[in-house]
Order: sequence, then C-alpha cells, then structure tokens
Amino acid sequence: METYLPVMPPLAALVLFAVWAMILVVSVGIWRTVLVFTGNAQANSFPSGTQHGGDRYWRLNRAHMNAVENLPIFGALVLSGFYLQVQDTWLQILPSLILYARVAQSLIHIASGSAVAVTLRFLAYGVQLISMFILAVVVGKAAGVPFLM
Repeated sequence: METYLPVMPPLAALVLFAVWAMILVVSVGIWRTVLVFTGNAQANSFPSGTQHGGDRYWRLNRAHMNAVENLPIFGALVLSGFYLQVQDTWLQILPSLILYARVAQSLIHIASGSAVAVTLRFLAYGVQLISMFILAVVVGKAAGVPFLM
C-alpha cells in the first residue's frame, strides 16, 4: 500500500503555514486562559520573551514563535514566485515539504525536550532551511538577482 503526503499548490501551503501559526498562538492563548480562570496564574504573569509557565507550555510558546519567525521568509519566497509566474518543479514541490516539516518540527518541539526530540526537531528545521534556500535560488534567478544568473 502506497502512502504519501500530497503536494499542494504553493499558495495553499503558504496559507496553511499561516493557519498553523494561528493554531499554535490560539493554543497558547487557551492554555493561558485556563491557567488564569482556574486561579493557577495571574493575567499579568506571562512576561514577553522570558521563560514562564511549565516546560510543555514554554515549548508550545517557542514552537509558535519559531513558526512566526519563519513565516515572512516563506511568504516572501512563495509570493515572489507566484508574482513572477515561476514555472519550476522546485516551486511546486518544496512549499508542501516546508509546511510538513514545519508541522513536524512544532509537534516534536511541543512533545518533548529530550536529546532525541531536539535532534529530530533540528532535522525538520534543516529540511525547511535547505528547501527555502533552494526556493530563494529559483525565485532569485527569475527575479534577476545578478549573482544567481
């Protein structure tokens, strides 16, 4: 039996990447709301940029921030490729791969902070980074970036 993850249009992968980041931030918000309404935290006990809360909560918080930090780069590459009407196999395949690797990285990040999990998370990020560099070259060539010509 053959199984595979579908390759979706690049813009669909971009939209789903953004939706994934939104799901993560809503999850952080729900977690915080539960803590406040159950009396386990004050509404002002979540300082920005400073580790707070339990380990799993903080990993969820960081998974969200990691997604948000990479979304503009991914968006710039996909939207530029779309605008320039780039017809390249890499632009058709890599956005889906980047999305799947991002979701995997986030889920691994949330699930565990063990050495194995960190290694797998790094591998998933490596897939994204290499894929984005390939997209940057493909789109950069189409955009006329001199050193890529």
